[in-house]
Amino acid sequence: MKSYKPTTKSRRGMSGINFRKVLTGSKPEKSLVSGFKRGVGRNKQGRITTRHKGGGHKRLYRNVDFSYGKYDVPFTIKTVEYDPNRSGFIGLAVYLDGEKKYVLLHNSAKVGETYIISEKAPQTPGNRLPLSNINIGTFVYNVELKAKDGAKLARSGGNYAEVVANEGNYVFLKMPSTEVRKVPANAWASIGEVSNNENRLINFGKAGRSRWLGIRPTVRGTAMNPVDHPHGGGEGRQGRGRRRAISIYGKPTGKGQKSRRAKKYSNKFIISRRKVGKK
Repeated sequence: MKSYKPTTKSRRGMSGINFRKVLTGSKPEKSLVSGFKRGVGRNKQGRITTRHKGGGHKRLYRNVDFSYGKYDVPFTIKTVEYDPNRSGFIGLAVYLDGEKKYVLLHNSAKVGETYIISEKAPQTPGNRLPLSNINIGTFVYNVELKAKDGAKLARSGGNYAEVVANEGNYVFLKMPSTEVRKVPANAWASIGEVSNNENRLINFGKAGRSRWLGIRPTVRGTAMNPVDHPHGGGEGRQGRGRRRAISIYGKPTGKGQKSRRAKKYSNKFIISRRKVGKK
C-alpha cells in the first residue's frame, strides 16, 4: 500500500496501491480496447435502478476474455495492466498461435509466466480446468455457473471461492460471501485468487476521489422528509420508528436482515446461506 504525508486534511489517512511495483504496461493493447457508454445506474428506459452512480472520469473498455475458449493452447503473460472497470489487474495473454487476449490475473502472476486451459492442466495458480478435476480445499476464481458459459463468480480483486466437496454431478463451493452453493462439476474455473487483494484496504481520504470513480453521495434516510424515505421526518433527530431498517423502496436492508427472495430460482443450489451482518 502507498500512504501519503498529511499535507492537507484530505491527505491525512489517505492510502492507495503502489501501482509502480506491480504494473508493467502503460498503454493498453489497441486492438482489445473500445469506447463504451457507462450505465450510471439506469435501465434501458432511463430510470434509476441503482442509486449513487453517475459522473466520473471517462474510461476505455478493455475486452477481457471470460469465456476462455482456446483449449490446450498455452499462453504467456506479456504485461500486467490496470483496468479502470474492475478491481483486479489484467494481463495481455499471447497464445502459442499468436492470438492476443486480455485475461484476469491471479494474485502472484508475473510477466513471462505460461498458463494453459486444459482438462489435464496441472493444478497450479493461473491454469484453468473443470471443477470435477480440482482437489478439495483448492482456491479458485473466474468460476462458471454452466459449462463453457463464461466466468461469472469470484472475479473481484482478492476474491476466491473454495472447493469444499464433490457430490455426483455437482461441486460444492464456499463463496466469498460465506455462502456454500452447488455448481455443475463440468463447469470450469481458474486456480488461485484474483490479483490486487489490497484493493479492500484503500482509504479514499476525500469525497472527490469517490466522484472521480463515478460514486455519487449517499444521503441517510433519517435526514430526509417522510415523503422521500420511510425513515424520514420527526422533530429533531428521531429513531426510524419501526423495528426493521428498510430502503427507500420499502425493502429490508442492512443490520443483518435477509433480503433474498423466498422463491428465487437458484435456491435449490444453495447448501448453506451466507452469514449476513458480520463476516
